[in-house]
Formats: sequence, C-alpha cells, structure tokens
Amino acid sequence: MHKPSRLTHHEAPGRLNVGKPVAIIDVGSNSVRLVAYEGLTRSPTPIFNEKVLCGLGKGLATSGKLPKDSMEKALNALRRFRVLCETLGCDDVHMLATAAARDAKNGKEFLQAAEAAAGVKAELLSGAREAHLSALGVVSSIWRADGVVGDLGGGSLELIDVKGHKLGRGVTLPLGGLALADASGGSVEKAQRIARSAFAKAIPLERLRGRTFYAVGGTWRALGRLHMMQRNYPLHVMQNYVIPAEDAADFASLVERVSADQLIAIESVNSARRPLLAYGAVVLEELIRKAKPKEVVISANGVREGLLYERLKEPERHQDPLISGARELNILRSRSPQHGEDLCHWTDSFMRSLPFSETPDEKRLRHAACLLADIGWRAHPDYRGEQSINIIANADFTGVDHPGRAFLALTTAYRHMGLENDINPRFRSLLSARQLDRSRIIGAAMRVAYIISAAMPHILPRTPMKSLHGRRLVLTLPQELRDLANERLNNRLKQLARVIGDESEVKIV
Repeated sequence: MHKPSRLTHHEAPGRLNVGKPVAIIDVGSNSVRLVAYEGLTRSPTPIFNEKVLCGLGKGLATSGKLPKDSMEKALNALRRFRVLCETLGCDDVHMLATAAARDAKNGKEFLQAAEAAAGVKAELLSGAREAHLSALGVVSSIWRADGVVGDLGGGSLELIDVKGHKLGRGVTLPLGGLALADASGGSVEKAQRIARSAFAKAIPLERLRGRTFYAVGGTWRALGRLHMMQRNYPLHVMQNYVIPAEDAADFASLVERVSADQLIAIESVNSARRPLLAYGAVVLEELIRKAKPKEVVISANGVREGLLYERLKEPERHQDPLISGARELNILRSRSPQHGEDLCHWTDSFMRSLPFSETPDEKRLRHAACLLADIGWRAHPDYRGEQSINIIANADFTGVDHPGRAFLALTTAYRHMGLENDINPRFRSLLSARQLDRSRIIGAAMRVAYIISAAMPHILPRTPMKSLHGRRLVLTLPQELRDLANERLNNRLKQLARVIGDESEVKIV
C-alpha cells in the first residue's frame, strides 16, 4: 500500500518558503486577537486568526479600571494563544496593548499578568505610536493612499494624515465605542455632542476635505459589511471597499436611529459587537460632517500589518503589494511559475504595438493578471474560469481596489472560457467600458499564449506577437515550432484580432 509522504509544515507544497511564521497578539479595549502570518513578507498571508471579545475597556471611563471578569477572559485567551503559537512553530511573537491597558489604573498589573500568560513581553503603545502603526498598515495595503487614517478601537480613536509614504503626526481621541458608550451614559444624542466637541480641535481632520478617509477597526468594518449587504454588492471583500462620503453619513445616521436588530444582514455582525455599532456610526457621521472627505474606504489592515511592514527592509517596503501577492499565488498554484513571468514580458511587447495607450496603473494590473492566469488549472476544464474568479475575487492580496480585483477575475475567466460567454454580469458592473475592453483583449491574448506554450516556460520569448500599424496582428513562430500552427491557433488569433480591429497572420521565420 502506498504510504503518504511525510512533510513538515515548512515543506508543505501549499506554503511559501519564507521562513518561520510570525505572530502578533493584539490586546485591545474590546477584543484580544491572535494573528499568525506565513512569514515576514511584503504581502503577508494569515495562516491563523482568532479573536475573543473581552471588553477590557468596558466601564473604564467611569471606573478607571479594567473589569476583573474581562481581565480573566483576556488572560484565558492569552494562555490559549501561547499554546497555539507553539503549535504553529511561531517563536517570533509580538504582543501589543492599546488604550485600555494604557489608560487604566490597574493597566500595569494586568500587563504583567498578560505577559506571564502569553509568555512574551508586551509593547504598550502610546496613542501616537498606535496611530503611526495604523497608518503604516494602510500604506502597506492601499496603493498610493492619500487622506486621513482613523483607527477606531474600543477605547480610543487615532487619527493621522497619510500621503504616499509620508505620515503626519497622530492624535488620540477618547471616542472608542466602549469609551463613548460609557461617557455618554448610553445616550446617542450625548455621544454626538461628545464626538463633535472632540473633533473641533482634531488637527488631522483640517486637511481631509475632498480626500479619502481610511476607516480601520472592527466596528467600522462591521458597518462597512452591513452597507455592502444592503447594496447586494458583488464582492464580499472588505479591504478597499469604497463608500461615497454622503452615502456613508446617511447610512451612519440610519444605524444611529434604529435598533441594530432591524438592520439588514445584522446576523453577519457578532452579537457582542452590535451594541457598539451605533457609537461607531456616531463617530463616523460626525467626522464626515466636520471634515467633508470625498469617500470612506474600509481598510482591513491596521496596527498589526503596520508592525510587520515597519520590520521590512526599505527595498521590500517599496515593492508593489499586488504584484507580490499575485507572484506568490503564481508560485503556489501555477503549472509553471516562469510561464506567468514570460506572459508579462510577452504581453508588454504586444501592448506596445497597439495603437492605443496603456497607463502605468493599467500595466501593473495586466502584469498581475498574467501572474494569475494559470492558478485554476487543477480544476476540471469546464470550471477553471469559475474557480479562478472565486480565488481572485476573494484572495487575501492587497494593493488593488475593487474594480481592479474584478478586472483580474474577469480577465482570467476570459482566458479560460473565451469571449463568447456572458461572464459574471455583476462583476462587469464594477468596470468602466475601457477596463472591460482591456480585460477582453488581455484575456484573448492569453488564450493565444496558452495554445502555443501549453503554459510552459521559455516558449513565449521565442514567439512574439505584434500589431503592425494597427492593421494586421502577426504571430511569429520559429521554424522549429512551425507545427504549432493549426486551425485552433488561427481561430484564437482571429478572435483576438477582431477585438482590436485587426486582420491576423501566423508568420513562420
């Protein structure tokens, strides 16, 4: 009987060779969370993620202390996390503590117990440090961020200006959900007044008009998810979900007015978090009314990812996170990762020959699509397109907005399914006419590339394809590959030529 191969977790073919996992324990005012990442990379992928809603900051604004039952719940979670880190092989573990431990009279005592429970030293973040790490989390995962980052926790709200890799000075306001509920005595109207007063002198908000507000934190992610469900939105990825500012303010006002149980899709929100939704909505609405951003963007990345990004070497920080993430999926799931790299260069030449332009952002999306072109090959041929759409639409990579993600998914689907199929109209609704046209062109070009290379390396560099003067599409085959020319290849080349408005020709040299 054949014995299955015995692989260690570091040798598993489904894992990248990026060293040992790294783990971060985040001791927040509302939740205590463990996230273990595959390794310290530009596009870190979680391999384990667990949170416990402990409510450490509950009642802190009035009592000044962390509740005993919340501390015990947190310590139990930390003891469990210690065992899980050992099981995962994580000896690189960081523990961060934020507003509750920072502000409580018994915070120092709790942190000592927390360190003993987790077996690791805790870093108690100042408000400025927390804001800085949150901003780095956004910078690391949102392409060319420009606006203000707001990290809403249970105990505080951190605000910091960000433009590219340039960060402003962070401020901390006592507007976390638990803190605001406590300070307002459970009154939404009083919570509004408290938030309005706190924002009056919030310097980062003075430069937010007409820019983007990046919302970080579990309560705002929950609000974003509810908004997404109400719209019947075609993607279910929270990272980079965009809400126009006026719409966000109106939705926040709705959440403040009605009982949480009356909201559509409220079952998607943890019951322990629901009482905080109204206070998160208050803060968001008052912020929008005060600062007048053009849009709200939900960021699933914050302090934890900011800490990982901070630890990278400078050249790694400046890598494109989308290309890094796509390249990793290419390595893990393609028949030949080098073929994806070949496809990038092959389509570079093809696109330069076309009579219409390509922007730098369009080029990076095309390269990502090339790296993802073959990730669905293990599925049955009839379902490779569908599987590729599902993987790409829900993949845990960053540095791409939702239209860009839909573009990647559709391009890969066209590569497998052809241009005749009515592929996912809901995803197509996220694209402009230009983006949809480019998706079809690149998908059709990939179909030609596959039929001459069988997704294997080193063939495409020998078989250039160019549009001559915008009138004739010519695929050149060397003599040793002339037998690749057949009716199937000619049909795919003609299909591509029709999309770009050319005639087609296979040329043997």
